[in-house]
Amino acid sequence: MASRETRALIATSGDFYLCPLPQVQLAEGELAAALEAVWRGERTLIPVFRERPDGKSALIAEGYEYSVPMSREVDGEVQSWTERRLMVRSVRHAQAAEAALRACVAKAMAQIEALNQQGRGKKRVEEVSALRQAVVAIVQRYGVENLVWFRLTQHATPRPVRAYRGRPARIEEERHATVEVCVDTVALEAAVQRLGWHVYGTNQPVASLSLAQAVLAYRSEYLVERSLGRLKGRPLSLTPMYVQRDDHATGLIRLLSIALRVLTLLEFVGRRQLAAAGAKLAGLYAGNPRRETARPTAERLLEAFRDITLTISEGPEQTTRHLTTLRPLQQRILEILGFSSALYTRLCTVSAEPP
Repeated sequence: MASRETRALIATSGDFYLCPLPQVQLAEGELAAALEAVWRGERTLIPVFRERPDGKSALIAEGYEYSVPMSREVDGEVQSWTERRLMVRSVRHAQAAEAALRACVAKAMAQIEALNQQGRGKKRVEEVSALRQAVVAIVQRYGVENLVWFRLTQHATPRPVRAYRGRPARIEEERHATVEVCVDTVALEAAVQRLGWHVYGTNQPVASLSLAQAVLAYRSEYLVERSLGRLKGRPLSLTPMYVQRDDHATGLIRLLSIALRVLTLLEFVGRRQLAAAGAKLAGLYAGNPRRETARPTAERLLEAFRDITLTISEGPEQTTRHLTTLRPLQQRILEILGFSSALYTRLCTVSAEPP
């Protein structure tokens, strides 16, 4: 999506695009220069808020934008347009990335300092070269090569040895190496400042798509990967596929694709109805019956019906049927989806026919 050819084709066709731009789509040094403009105070960051379930607004991002003239050859003709570059910092992403980075630094520090410890079953490192190799392996494992400083020291301690069985008394040296490690706070804070930033590109005018609207629109995008995940994983479990014949494989894929459409439609209708009514649904989460959601998944909606049982008792003279009574939550789900309760009750009255 972010390739120049794709963006050029969309722009020159009179359409609009909004997509994140990877590093390869930016000019050399562009990202660093854009961030430096923030550090120097040359850019005013625009806050982006989103309403929380409790009705309050929460800061989710901040950023600024600048324009870049674009040109690309399309079908033998050079096409030009103006692209807006949105420099956006995600608050939650930055916080999570910072916590992960500081945890990596702490783990690396602890493991490096542990190299100095000695005790039962743990031999000290004798040579500086071996200790350096161990330290470098640790900092590379946690990706903190430029965030910690370390200093290696070689120690030689003379130890007298008494004469024994014709061997004269002598002085031997006990050699061991130690390491001192500390955090490069300047480099660490600089790395933290760079976390959470993304560059988005769009050709839509600011009058119809502001920076805040672009961030909110992108975060609300439809993710086709979620449907593929449903198809391949739970609950449809297309993979691993154990059938051998091609026609069986084709039939299975077609059957599960129908089930995928049912799940997608069920979820879409449920969320649309709740949004239209400004309501939320509670009771879908095991262990937290008071938790509410305005965006329930199809899997959770269906899971609410797991405890339904149809019991049929056949006697010599008559057949008795008993169907579990619908709970208020189940009745509410049927109402949200636009289904009549008769869809359920006729399972008992005309159980020989499909519902």
